[in-house]
Amino acid sequence: MSTLYSYFRSSAAYRVRIALNLKGLAYETVPVHLVRDGGEQRKPAYRALNVNGLVPTFVEDGVNLHQSLAIIEYLEEIHPTPALLPADPVARAQVRALALDIAADIHPIDNLRVLRYLKHDLGVTDAQKDAWYVHWVMEGFTSLEARLAAQSSPGRFTFGDTPTLADCCLVPQVYNANRFRVDMTPFPRIAAVTAHCLTLDAFRRAAPEAQPDAE
Repeated sequence: MSTLYSYFRSSAAYRVRIALNLKGLAYETVPVHLVRDGGEQRKPAYRALNVNGLVPTFVEDGVNLHQSLAIIEYLEEIHPTPALLPADPVARAQVRALALDIAADIHPIDNLRVLRYLKHDLGVTDAQKDAWYVHWVMEGFTSLEARLAAQSSPGRFTFGDTPTLADCCLVPQVYNANRFRVDMTPFPRIAAVTAHCLTLDAFRRAAPEAQPDAE
């Protein structure tokens, strides 16, 4: 069985959990608490597994992988059905672009280590830190909403009528946006897609509150 080193609130780990569930793959979760005792991801034992000191880390049959999108692409190649990327090359690129709009443009400047640096190293207040988070999520969601609204044949998911890599990225980002009380009113398409995703068991089982380390 494969092993996923995860933290229940990690957006990146959440993405991989969704993908594993959509593909019906069994896995063991090993929690890595990102806050307790200064962060378990900083401990030598975990650094030996993932030198970046980040989650997730995915281990299977001696293969050790990091970076959520790389892990999901690996799963897609090893377990191609159900597919999380379309067969058509243009459509595949479009789905990857939507995923990267979230995973590369929104998430990195709003993740835990950035917020911690803002507060503990730069001395911003909690209100300023939260304002930073909300600003960049709103910026990213504004662009993403426009892309989804411009689709010629919008489906129930971010791209068509089956879940893709882009949905694996969207749902965790919306979850965290809700935690920071981002006003989702300007983003009806994003909200609708997320709501539909959460009707599926694969997404619900991947949710932070359903994890063994949930607090």
